[in-house]
Amino acid sequence: MAGETVLALRGVSKRFGAVQALTDIELEVRAGEVLALVGDNGAGKSTLVKAVAGVHQVDQGRIEWQGRPVTVHRPQDAQHLGIATVYQDLALCDNLDVVGNLFLGRELRRFTVLDEVAMEQRSRALLDTLSIRIPSVRIPVASLSGGQRQVVAIARALIGSPKVVLLDEPTAALGVEQTAQVLDLVERLREQDLGVLLISHNMADVMAVADTVAVLRLGRNNGVFDRRSTSREEIVSAITGATDNAVTRRQARGTEGAS
Repeated sequence: MAGETVLALRGVSKRFGAVQALTDIELEVRAGEVLALVGDNGAGKSTLVKAVAGVHQVDQGRIEWQGRPVTVHRPQDAQHLGIATVYQDLALCDNLDVVGNLFLGRELRRFTVLDEVAMEQRSRALLDTLSIRIPSVRIPVASLSGGQRQVVAIARALIGSPKVVLLDEPTAALGVEQTAQVLDLVERLREQDLGVLLISHNMADVMAVADTVAVLRLGRNNGVFDRRSTSREEIVSAITGATDNAVTRRQARGTEGAS
């Protein structure tokens, strides 16, 4: 069951020159909840994730962390708050082993020397906690399957003990069994009371693991749905704009007039 709101976007807008990428976005990510962010290509999903992750600065609105406004000007700001991001390209180093990738940039040292034993022990403990099965933490990442590489990238994001994890298309280009591994891991993140923002084009994945589904269309909110009480067809209609037509707009104007 979802807990308190950890991350919130309040009226967030972002423009790139003449292109308005995001307009008045409202979004809440709660502890112990998987919030799926869906939308067509160009809907603004990646821009929103990069704004939260500190890659882009918002032009208007505010980002709130545990109820208070915060400034996220760079990725380090997001990391310090407790926001971890796993991008679609994973950014793993193929020539390093699993331990080397997990602690890349956060290496543990003992008397100025890398503490390989401590890093290996912590890597094994983290992977065991997440029920991630890998032949050895000392094999190069290049020898792992796509699904194993994806779960290593997610595990690396957890090294800093974040409260919110942003997953950008984590099952893209994965096979059926590999996708199942990643979805299992997403559910384990929720069980550990983390807030998960899952960006996906795959409606089957969304319906399998999400608690709430937020739809973006043309850079704007176009509905937030409880996955358990909403059909796939309703969500797809919100994505494609099938619910935006002359009849619904006249009804909306009538409602505004009545209020």
